[in-house]
Order: sequence, then C-alpha cells, then structure tokens
Amino acid sequence: MTKKKISKCIAAFVLLLLVACSGSQKDQGAEVSSTTYTCPMHPQVISEHPGTCPICAMDLVPVSASGNGNEIMLSASQMQLANIKTRPIRNDVFQSSKVLNGRILFNPESTTMISSKYAGRVEEVFLKETGKPVRKGQPLFRIYSEELQALQQEYLLQASQMAAFPGEKIYQTLYAAAENRLRLLGFGEAQMRSLRNQRKVAPSVVVYSPGSGVISELNVLEGQYVSEGTPVMRLENLNQLWVEADVYPDEAKSLRINMPMMVSVNGMAGGEHEVRIDFISPQVDPSSQIIKIRGTIRNSGNLQPGMQASILLPAMEKVEGISLPLDAIVREEGGAHVWIKTGKSTFEPRKVVTGDEDAAQIIVRSGLENVKEVVTSGAYLLTSEFILKKGRNPIAEHHH
Repeated sequence: MTKKKISKCIAAFVLLLLVACSGSQKDQGAEVSSTTYTCPMHPQVISEHPGTCPICAMDLVPVSASGNGNEIMLSASQMQLANIKTRPIRNDVFQSSKVLNGRILFNPESTTMISSKYAGRVEEVFLKETGKPVRKGQPLFRIYSEELQALQQEYLLQASQMAAFPGEKIYQTLYAAAENRLRLLGFGEAQMRSLRNQRKVAPSVVVYSPGSGVISELNVLEGQYVSEGTPVMRLENLNQLWVEADVYPDEAKSLRINMPMMVSVNGMAGGEHEVRIDFISPQVDPSSQIIKIRGTIRNSGNLQPGMQASILLPAMEKVEGISLPLDAIVREEGGAHVWIKTGKSTFEPRKVVTGDEDAAQIIVRSGLENVKEVVTSGAYLLTSEFILKKGRNPIAEHHH
C-alpha cells in the first residue's frame, strides 16, 4: 500500500471517529435535556435544574421522561392503593345550588338595653361580669335617687289624703297619677305593695331585669353616678339568633324573601337547620362588592354567636348535561382536567371546561366528546404519578 493510500485511510478513520463522538455528545445532551427535577411531596413543582422545593424545601429528585405519550399505565395493585374508580359518561339533570360560608350572630331584635330611668348613684351591682345568664325579674343593681325618694313621698301623701277623704275623686285621681309615675320608673307590684304596707320611703331601690338573656355589655360600676337614660347593661336573648352570609350581586338576583336555605353549623352534630331568608341587603358593600343575606335560626341551646356555618342555597334551575363529582376535576393554574380511561389499566388526561357546581357535583360543558369512561376517584394521584413518570405536567400537553 502506498503512502498516499495509507494517509487517505487514516483521514477517513479520523473523520468517522469525529462523527461518532459528535453523535455521542448529541445523544448525551438530549438525555441531559430530557431530565427534569421534581419534589416527591409536591409533584406539581417541576424544574429543569436541581435544587430545593419552594413549598417544603425538600431536595428535588431527577425524573426522566418515559416516552412522549400522554397515557399512563398502572398495575392492579397501584389502582387499588390509589382508590381509582371510574364510571361511564352519561347525561344527567343537574340542579345547581350554591354553598356559602355563614356565621351565627346575635339577633338585635331580641336585645334588651337596660338604661337608668332616673338620675342617681349606683350603690351595688349584683352581676359584675359579661356572659352571665339573667332571668326575667332577677335583681341587677341597687341605686340611690333623690328624685325617686320624692316620688315615693308624694305617693304616700296621696295615699293618706285618699284614705282621709274617700269620697273625693280628686284625691283618687292624684293617687293614681302618683302610682303611675312610680310604675313608669320601674317599680314592680311587690315594691308598690311594700311601700303601701310599710308606709316608709326606701333610701335606695333595687332595679330588676325586664327580660331574660346573657349580659353582653356592662357599663356601670359601684359608686358611679348615672343620669336619666344612661345605658347600664345589654342583655342578649340566645333563643333566636341570626345566620348571615355573603353573596355576589349576580347570585342575589335569584334570591327571594322567605326562600328556604339549609344551614349546617361547623362542629355541631345537630344536623341541618332549615332557615327562611328574611333579609336581603338592598345595597352592595362598597369595600367587598358583596351583598349580605340572613335568616333567623332557633337555638336549641348549643348555638353560640361567632360560630361558623355552611349554608346551602336551593337549586334555582335544572340543567341537563354531564355532571361529575368534584373529586374528578383537577384544578390548576392552567385550567381544569379530568382523567379518562383508555384501556384496562391505562389512563389519559383530558382538558375540560366546567360550569355550575354545588357541594358535590360539577357540570362539564366541553372536553369529554367521544369519551366513554372517566375517573371519579383518584384523579389527583394520577396527576402526581404522571408527573413523576413523565417529568412534565399533563395540563401543558394533553388534548383540548
């Protein structure tokens, strides 16, 4: 072999070696680029570079894409552990209802505001803290009042004159007027009888509760001077409470006074309460752009103001279409998707457009054309498994 031929052979060998190395580098680059990283606890976190999870700070683990298809296959044991359940697609009659967050409040219509009916000095307060239950006729406080002493003295004088001149109607009229003034100032029948029998002016008078309830506000202290009309305490009757909720203006258009709604108090095992809507606010709150609605709920003794409640508004209209359980819908920033069954143990994500929903069901407006069976339980686990196996989010590439 001549030197020229030998040099040609060497050049050809070097060229083949360079091509082989270049192809190997391309394959390695493709392999590296196809490797992504995700969090084992939050598979929705996907990164092209190693690092830590922004949610739980765990180290991201590498995930290599296994194929370009959108299908995912599970074994029988995996399906059982993930509680994968499916059902055939069918049209249903869906009655849309709305679940609202509500709250239990005091009913101001059952509030009793106790104020001083005359000027004086509070000598003794029998109930000195809020939250105490009060029954009707229970003593609340003792007050000394010069005005009240003068009225008692006048009453005794008119009683003496009426007894001295029983036939004179003028004294009977003056006696009735004096008695009426005392009653208007809070004198009860027992106090009037004691005044008549003892014929002695009491230096101080006990004020009794005009109603029953719980003390929610206490405004006086012993030794304090009060004037006529000074608020002393507030009683809240808990037999009837308000349940209040917020709705948006477009939702309020379908609501009517006396419409029933079901109320479930969080943490209470007493079941649901049917409450009638008795108030719909005529104006929108300018800060939150919502409208308040409320009803009156009877208290069996376990409800307390401040409790949170769930309110189910009744279905206003019937809609025919495909309805699925809420757990069948995977909601993400890029949209919503479901998982459809494509084989005995294979599943594929499908993007959908949703509509009205209630506490358990949701309408699917589009995206399930030509679909026979859909996953109703375990959809989120399928999404996590897809991300771990494929290294990407199914919402980014599955069918529309």
